[in-house]
Amino acid sequence: MTTPLPRIGIAGIAIESSTFTPYRSGEKDFEVRRGTAEILDRYPFDVPAAEYVGVLHARALPGGQLDREAYEGWKAEIVAGLRAAVEDAPLDGFFFDIHGAMSVVDLDDAEGDLITAIRSAIGAQTVVGTAMDLHGNVSETLFEACDLLTCYRHAPHIDAWETRERGMRDLAETAARVRDGGPRPHKALVHVPILLPGEKTSTRIEPAKSLYARIPELTERDGVTDVSYWIGFAWADQPRCKAAIVAFGDAAEAVEAAALELATAVWEKRHEFEFVAPTGTFEQCLDQAVASTARPFWISDSGDNPGAGGADDTTYALARLAAREEIRSGAVSALMVSLVDPATTDAAWEAGAGGRLEVEVGARIDTREPGPVPLAVEVAALDESGPTGRAAALRVLAADTSGDLASARPTGLTVVVTGRRSQWARHEMFERLGLSMTGFDVVTVKMGYLEPDQYEAAADWLLALTPGGVDQDLLRLGHSCIDRPMIPFDAEIPAPGAGDVFTGGGSPR
Repeated sequence: MTTPLPRIGIAGIAIESSTFTPYRSGEKDFEVRRGTAEILDRYPFDVPAAEYVGVLHARALPGGQLDREAYEGWKAEIVAGLRAAVEDAPLDGFFFDIHGAMSVVDLDDAEGDLITAIRSAIGAQTVVGTAMDLHGNVSETLFEACDLLTCYRHAPHIDAWETRERGMRDLAETAARVRDGGPRPHKALVHVPILLPGEKTSTRIEPAKSLYARIPELTERDGVTDVSYWIGFAWADQPRCKAAIVAFGDAAEAVEAAALELATAVWEKRHEFEFVAPTGTFEQCLDQAVASTARPFWISDSGDNPGAGGADDTTYALARLAAREEIRSGAVSALMVSLVDPATTDAAWEAGAGGRLEVEVGARIDTREPGPVPLAVEVAALDESGPTGRAAALRVLAADTSGDLASARPTGLTVVVTGRRSQWARHEMFERLGLSMTGFDVVTVKMGYLEPDQYEAAADWLLALTPGGVDQDLLRLGHSCIDRPMIPFDAEIPAPGAGDVFTGGGSPR
């Protein structure tokens, strides 16, 4: 007799949201997939054998808090779709496909709210699994509602799809086992009151490198299936934002011991986390970049990184690049990539390649000083794609007081503007505008740590501690709702102990 395949639902909303940026994320920012075929097509691997029921999956570039109306609409659609699926036949499993750091206007625990609504539709017997970004948050509500929780083990996230594949595989196996009368896995959660930016917890460097390297040995222990370490999301001001260790497996004592062991190891390294690259003010970084012989010299405009939720249009770095004499004269070539500015982008498209015009760039979302930067520019190249919308490479001109753009000479600065918030992490994005990651003396990019293509291209690199909605200097942001004490907001935190271990699973719900 053939054992029937497990029946597994899939849905989720995946975004990383800063509560400190003025940007508000909405429906237009998301790629939305509906139905089983569209959702399964998102995974670039062979999903485990199962009968899948895809409802809705929405995914967006990190941004600001999600508009409440959009969230409630998607939540209602997901719940209704799952209720309809359960009316046809019970779901053995449910894959909660999320990032883990979504913020929604007036909600402190968006993923907790969503999974609670989902549980009301699918029932307590369905096995729920999730595979998250390590910069997500694990609230007690999320932990209680999920049976299997895992997350990435690398930052940069070179294992994002590997993690989802692992999560779906464990879910399919566990869902079939529980359906056939087997026990749920035991699980354990330990929170560690440390809240750090990803730029201090990259697995390229210590201590995160060694902490994550401990996980494979922990998962090989008898009775332990998975152990994960969430850094937490530093740019949201919510009680759930903190580091978390979760383990699950068939042996309760082994699972709890593994979670507490890794949590203790993180606590022991609490004062050793440092930035992934040398840091300074933007002025200090630019001084060093101009003086250096290393080319290209990359600078991260880290406070406005759209990949963490920044507005993608602060002009603190742009204004200083445009004013720098070595760049104005053309002695040093520099690229600023990119600022979201639909008005300037549309004006460049209207002017066409080779057209010259005067524009005011940036600071339309995050209006902090110095505000929009007036520039005379020549349109060097135009492109349009899904991630960026319309895009334009603008060569900045040294216009004189007469305003005669026809005779104005080019400076060494090129600025990329786009119609959509976007993160320029891959070679092909540059190439579409006729640019190269290695074609300028100085490249300033709105990023935190550099992604693999960028890291490979940079001859040298500095992390500028610039202002913005994802400021690396967390104390400047003004968190008021997080738990205390919390490193780095407080000098010391207590060590985790047995009383800090939350447990669950191991028996029918």
